[in-house]
Amino acid sequence: MPRQVRIIGGAWRRTPIPVADVPGLRPSPDRVRETLFNWLSHLRPDTQRLRGLDLFAGTGALGLEFASRGAARVVLVERQPQLLRLLRDQQAKLAATQVEIVAGEALTVAAGLPRASFDVVFLDPPFGAGLLWPAIDAVRPLLADGGLVYAEADEPIEPADAAAHGLDILRRSRAGRVCFHLLQLRNA
Repeated sequence: MPRQVRIIGGAWRRTPIPVADVPGLRPSPDRVRETLFNWLSHLRPDTQRLRGLDLFAGTGALGLEFASRGAARVVLVERQPQLLRLLRDQQAKLAATQVEIVAGEALTVAAGLPRASFDVVFLDPPFGAGLLWPAIDAVRPLLADGGLVYAEADEPIEPADAAAHGLDILRRSRAGRVCFHLLQLRNA
C-alpha cells in the first residue's frame, strides 16, 4: 500500500493523495499546509478568483489543496513520469477541471508561461538541488499584482536574501526540517 497524504480543507477535504516511492519526494506535511492556507485565507480571502502555480508539484498536495479550497485555476508542473501518472489519476478522480497538469522541467515551463498570470506560486523544489533561488527568479514575472510566493526550503530564507531577489517575507515558520515562507514582491 503506497503512503499517502490527505487534502485537509475545502471541497475535497480528507481525500487521500498517494505518495509514490520516488527518491527525494517529500510532500508538504499537513501541519505546514494547514498553516500556509491559514495565512493565505487571511491575506487573500478571495480564493475563488485566484490562480495558482505549483511549480514542483510532486504529489500535487499544495496545488490540489488550493483547488480544493476554491481556486479558479491551478497549474501543476511535474517532470517525473510516475508522478505525472498519479497526478492525472487524481485529477480525473476529483473531476478537477480547474486543474491543469503540465509535463516538463520546472524552470523551462516557467519561462514559457504568460507574465502576471498567477496570484499564488508554490515552490517546493528538491532540497539540496540549488533550485530555490533560480525558481524564485523565474516566477517573479509570473506574479499578478499582489501575487504571493510560497517557498519551502531546508534553511530559513533571510530577509536580506529575499530583498536581494525583490521580495519581502510576509510570514515564515518551521516544522521539523522544513522552513516555509510566504513572500511578496517588494512594494506590492
